[in-house]
Amino acid sequence: MDKKIKFIWDFRGPDAHKIAKHHCIHLEEYVAKENLEIQIVGDEKVNEFHHIAFVVVQEQGMKIHRDALKPHRGQVYND
Repeated sequence: MDKKIKFIWDFRGPDAHKIAKHHCIHLEEYVAKENLEIQIVGDEKVNEFHHIAFVVVQEQGMKIHRDALKPHRGQVYND
């Protein structure tokens, strides 16, 4: 089983949720353009003023996608 990596972008402030949702649109476009096998994109609320947007990629292509997308951070994804 291949390891999966979750790339994360942090957004803070009163418009954090709106910005994270909008960022997901661009991540979905990237997933479609690159025809990625995994199609997990989403946003999560950390607190009222901190939201994240994320995309999950296979570990084997992690460096290519990391360099193209420039996430703020990443972590191992457990489904």
